[in-house]
Amino acid sequence: MDKDMTEVLKKAEVLIEALPYIQQFNRKIIVVKYGGSAMSNEELQKNVIKDVTLLKLVGFKPIIVHGGGKEISRWVGKVGKEPQFVNGLRVTDEETMEIAEMVLSKVNKSLVTMVQELGVKAVGISGKDGGLLTVDKKYSDGRDIGFVGDIKEVNPKVLYDLLEKDFLPIVAPVGLDDHFHTYNINADDAACAIAKAVHAEKLAFLTDIEGLYKDINDKSSFISRLGASEAENWIEAGYIGGGMLPKLANCTDAIRQGVSRVHILDGRIPHCLLLEIFTNRGIGTAILRDEDVTGQNP
Repeated sequence: MDKDMTEVLKKAEVLIEALPYIQQFNRKIIVVKYGGSAMSNEELQKNVIKDVTLLKLVGFKPIIVHGGGKEISRWVGKVGKEPQFVNGLRVTDEETMEIAEMVLSKVNKSLVTMVQELGVKAVGISGKDGGLLTVDKKYSDGRDIGFVGDIKEVNPKVLYDLLEKDFLPIVAPVGLDDHFHTYNINADDAACAIAKAVHAEKLAFLTDIEGLYKDINDKSSFISRLGASEAENWIEAGYIGGGMLPKLANCTDAIRQGVSRVHILDGRIPHCLLLEIFTNRGIGTAILRDEDVTGQNP
């Protein structure tokens, strides 16, 4: 058999491997939280958008929730301010909030444009639209960090309406409090809250790490599958630290609230989303319901 035919057959095998996953998740909602380095690299950005667009075209119902932290910091610096963080949360005064909303809106519409260039209809919204995200003021260890919101309610009607009309919703993490003041929201928190509210089949975090390690200094301790209870035990035992701690807590909470599976993926790897969802091996860490850990289902 010549080399060209071998290549063609390999492609066919990849498609066949993907088939059960396409069948299982057809018409199911998947929430993709998109941020980190993959967002600031144009090539990786296009790959992520291609992945999500493909998911849409094979019958999934994806929702993108995006961040914009690095870009916000860049613009805050441009006006002569020093970005400040407390426990990983951006201290957001009135001027910073104004900058954050402008930057997130710009990022939002650039993602919409990329999706539409690939022939899929997208609509960019923020948590303000249709009352999607209502927040209370968030404090960090009792400290006032400004206009940072803690999500208290999600009204997913606008998302359901968009999905029903075959649009791909792209959400910027900005919300309103009961007095209609604007608040910045941690994008991980927004993705998690939205995934729970729409009963997503999957929630995928595109991050700057390969996934979870039991010991971050030991590459052989990589975890590809983890039950929610075991993840909670790890948090309590102090195995997980730094920026991964709130992310993993979000993941386990999402599982407890009805999301079937949460994926932590390295957004710097081209097409990581497709590799995790459509192949038997996967490449990141999947956090599952306890009863699914021993099963072999996708």
